[in-house]
Amino acid sequence: MNDPQTTQASATNAANPANAAPAASASMAAPRAAGNVKRKQGLTALAALVVVAGLGWGAYEYLVASHYESTDNAYVQGNVIQITPQLGGTVEAVMADDTDFVKAGQTLVQLDPADAKVALDQAEAALAQAVRQVRTLYANNGALQAQIALRNADVVKAQSDVARAADDLARRQSLTGNGAVSKEELDHAQSQLANARSALAAAQAGVVAAREQLGSNQALTDGTSIEQHPSVLVAAAKVREAFLATQRTALQSPVDGYVAKRTVQLGQRVAAGTPMMAIIPLNKVWVDANFKEVQLRNIRIGQPVRLVADLYGKKVEYKGTVTGLGVGTGAAFSLLPAQNATGNWIKVVQRIPVRIALDARQIAQDPLRVGLSMTAEVDISNTGGTTLAAAPRAAVQAPAVPDAQDDAASADVRRVIAANVGHAGKAINAVKVDKVARPAAVKRVAAAS
Repeated sequence: MNDPQTTQASATNAANPANAAPAASASMAAPRAAGNVKRKQGLTALAALVVVAGLGWGAYEYLVASHYESTDNAYVQGNVIQITPQLGGTVEAVMADDTDFVKAGQTLVQLDPADAKVALDQAEAALAQAVRQVRTLYANNGALQAQIALRNADVVKAQSDVARAADDLARRQSLTGNGAVSKEELDHAQSQLANARSALAAAQAGVVAAREQLGSNQALTDGTSIEQHPSVLVAAAKVREAFLATQRTALQSPVDGYVAKRTVQLGQRVAAGTPMMAIIPLNKVWVDANFKEVQLRNIRIGQPVRLVADLYGKKVEYKGTVTGLGVGTGAAFSLLPAQNATGNWIKVVQRIPVRIALDARQIAQDPLRVGLSMTAEVDISNTGGTTLAAAPRAAVQAPAVPDAQDDAASADVRRVIAANVGHAGKAINAVKVDKVARPAAVKRVAAAS
């Protein structure tokens, strides 16, 4: 049904066409004005929302985000310990493979020990010969002392011969006046005296020569025992070297870790220093986070870090600590560093690695692998730390264990010496080494033997 007023207005407009246009414009302007009001209100609300969002973002940036620096250019790093032989040989056995867990001291590769055993036999024989030669030097001390005593006896005999010849000459000279002694007999007595004096001089020279020989021999033996003699020590060092070579045919793991990059094969002839495999201790990994230059302004050693690995996602969050900042960019240490002094220069934002230590308990619970991607967020609220380390980090080394190889080598040396030193040599080794008392001690030992 039509509204009576509308019908009347239509009839009036139809009767008077001049009033029809203003009435239509008024009816259309009313909805348009209402739409403008709504649009203005919407824009105002949108502007207010943008302002509130900006203020919120600014407050968050000032109060929260400005206290953190983050990067996804971070990777897990670890010690990759290369297993290389110290001497060449043929591989007899490979006792570990990739992904295997090995303990410190466990044998990984066994080389053929035949050549090393032959060298050890030769070194032991040379040591035995050196011990016997040194024994001869100590024995010669006694023989040379006896030679001096013999030469002294010759001197005494020559002196008595000179005295007797001088008396004979004196008696004959006293009888030459009465003709009781002939000229020939007097000349003969003078010749005997001259010969006796020559024999005395020769005997005295023999004593000097014997003493010089004894001094020369004692110079090789004074102040030392057979076991500590330089010739024996040189030969003993050769035995230790050969003994250690036999032990080094078995390549052992220096640390607990996992095997990676095994390249050695059974029967392969390897040279000293050839990489065979790598051992990676996953319980001592760290993260290198590469921050931009502008992000390093407030990063300090000791600041806490939150890390997330792509391997586990955000459900596993690691806690770390900044332990050091790199001393150069990757471009500075590259094989072909960029020449920024050239004319074709383009500025490239550089990055510096920041070393982050991880919690060992978290690593044990959720193990990581070397090379995995990480996201690191450093809390830079506390900037009281330093940017350069003041002391070296703890050394990476094998667990402290007794040097069984050196002890076994020393035992082998002592066995060879004891088998060749003899009873007199044992007595000499028992004498206290003293530069003053040594000659007398050697005399007693020589006299006892």
